[in-house]
Amino acid sequence: MEAFGPESHSRSVAEQGRKQRSLVSQKLCEGILNILEKDTKTSCQVACLEALRILSRDKKVLVPVTTKRNMQILMKLAKLDTVEDPLERVSEFPVIVEALKCLCNIIFNSSVAQKLSLELNLAAMLCNLLQKCKDRQLVDDIKCFDLRLLFLLSLLHTDIRAQLRQELQGVQVLTQALESSLSVRWTEEYKAAEDRDRLPLSLQETDCAIEALKALFNVTLDSWNVHSKNESHQFRYMAAILRHCLLTTGPTEEKTEELHSNAVNLLSNVPVSCLDVLINPSSQEETDIKYNGMNMGAIQILLDFMEKRIDKGSSYREGLTPVLSLLTECCRTHRNIRKFIKAQVLPPLRDVSNRPEVGTTVRNKLVRLMTHVDLGVKQIAAEFLFVLCKERVDSLLKYTGYGNAAGLLAARGLLAGGRGDHWYSDDEDTDTEEYKSAKPNINLITGHLEEPMPNPMDEMTEEQKEYEAMKLVNMFDKLSRDELIKPMGVRPDGTMAPLEEAVSQYHISKQESSDSD
Repeated sequence: MEAFGPESHSRSVAEQGRKQRSLVSQKLCEGILNILEKDTKTSCQVACLEALRILSRDKKVLVPVTTKRNMQILMKLAKLDTVEDPLERVSEFPVIVEALKCLCNIIFNSSVAQKLSLELNLAAMLCNLLQKCKDRQLVDDIKCFDLRLLFLLSLLHTDIRAQLRQELQGVQVLTQALESSLSVRWTEEYKAAEDRDRLPLSLQETDCAIEALKALFNVTLDSWNVHSKNESHQFRYMAAILRHCLLTTGPTEEKTEELHSNAVNLLSNVPVSCLDVLINPSSQEETDIKYNGMNMGAIQILLDFMEKRIDKGSSYREGLTPVLSLLTECCRTHRNIRKFIKAQVLPPLRDVSNRPEVGTTVRNKLVRLMTHVDLGVKQIAAEFLFVLCKERVDSLLKYTGYGNAAGLLAARGLLAGGRGDHWYSDDEDTDTEEYKSAKPNINLITGHLEEPMPNPMDEMTEEQKEYEAMKLVNMFDKLSRDELIKPMGVRPDGTMAPLEEAVSQYHISKQESSDSD
């Protein structure tokens, strides 16, 4: 009887009310589109489109509305159906902007609309409209929503992403849109003019640049392998614009961070061989941060951005790992970048009285991340420090301690020491006098200076020592038999293995060595 009680009745009434409202909204959408299909006044078109934009946020409303005819009506109002006609009638701009906003909502909320957009060749039309927006001051809103729609299409439909990359020269078109939004002026190939007195970007310019960055990120996914000279030029050109972007500020601190965040994401897609343009040779009149005659301004901004993301203390996987991955690859490939960053992050050790993870320096913060609960975060933090140490185990342990580095070394098969697979220059690290004098008393596990502790076994008799040793063996044996722990050892190649297997391999290795002798 409970199923037919007052609560069930009220739920049924509420459900019927929702269905009724949805039906009314669908009919309203159809009526609006019928009006928009006719020639009406601009003010009427804008009002209709504003209403449709609000209604199109509801997925249920869009089901019967998303048809080829209705999409074509909106595309016509957005001036996407005309190839040759320039954007000259300023009075039409509000209609174009509202029509693009409606298309953004509809395509985001409807898989049917996403399929129709491919059939109607919407991406090509958007690229054509973007070309018309070039060098026009009054069309920033049109440009911004054109870019947002390209971002959505490339995000939601892989075929459109491929079409943009291969057929429509999407990388070139979007890069030019980004260049225009940032008002880049070139002094030479791959080097933009740096105006220290330049005002921050306006909100509209910043939004346009962010939308272009997001669309470019989708289109350039899987672009690590550059095969042609033209592709290499395109990515170097893009990297030079992104360098300028990093040196640019938005209207607010939040917008600047969003702009730089999207620039970092896109730089992660740029082939690492093309990232050398981030450190142009420094001219005499420049007063920016220099290293070995190279302008390191953009790299310093990346370091500051990384530290800011660490200090946030949340969303490390989304917010921190992209910039850490980017800096790791830059350091692995470009010697000047690695040496500059190492001087900032891992300066010569002087005070080793505290553990490596204790403190407020960038090194302390990164070492703390080496034991983070998120596996991806701790791996990339450890990898970054390892690359800064030229993938030398002894150098890494000096800055982090064995305990913090154990996870990376176990994964790399380097628990027994050695170095990684990549080749680095042979310049040697120089230890400070303070470090050299403290080194004999540094605890290799914790990585810091410890006062000598009294040995508790000094006052034991031989019988007591033997008793404690057997007690410990029995405890380990019980834990092992109950499968609570599994004793492990290090193979000759530096990887971990069950203790019996590791001991066996050491005996075999030793036997083979003696046989060869």
